[in-house]
Amino acid sequence: MIIDSLSFLAEFARNPLCVGAIAPSGAALADRITAPIPTEGDPVVVELGPGTGAFTAAIQRRLAGRGRHVAVEINSRFAALLSARYRTVDVVNADAADLGAVLGLRGHARADVVVSGLPWAAFPAHRQDAILREVVGALADGGAFTTFAYLHAVWSPPARRFRQALRARFDDLAIDRVVWSNLPPALTYHARRPLRPGAEQRLVA
Repeated sequence: MIIDSLSFLAEFARNPLCVGAIAPSGAALADRITAPIPTEGDPVVVELGPGTGAFTAAIQRRLAGRGRHVAVEINSRFAALLSARYRTVDVVNADAADLGAVLGLRGHARADVVVSGLPWAAFPAHRQDAILREVVGALADGGAFTTFAYLHAVWSPPARRFRQALRARFDDLAIDRVVWSNLPPALTYHARRPLRPGAEQRLVA
């Protein structure tokens, strides 16, 4: 855990807009964000921005050897670390904005669950929209998208816009209670049933 924290801090110093945090997420937040993963069957689970693997470990526990787990990480150092640590995870060093192409190359038509550790509040509007379009396109009709927001930034303009974008692109959005034990405290978003192009609500900047 200490090694992961030091790696996270080093990568944050190199590129704070891509990493977005100074430490990995805690176990309580990982359990909360991975709750929508089915406990039976063979789901396709996509993880965006896994970092050093705080959510990766929780996803692997819930899958317990079932289904497929594709982790998309833009940081090459983190991707190499994850590949060495989790042999059963398909780790891809790629941009989340290329999610559709990543899944297509692996023969997956759709994902059942997308779990995101991306720093949405650090992204400009065009990048939020580009990645969310890919998420909506990648999810099965009854699929779920889960992510989180740090409490201290939840009312910032980028964070507010992101919540609005989630409401415009999903039929249902549930905001869970704050995980106070996380550093820093965070809350989770659980979005279900993606709205396809043409069915989306109007986005307000």
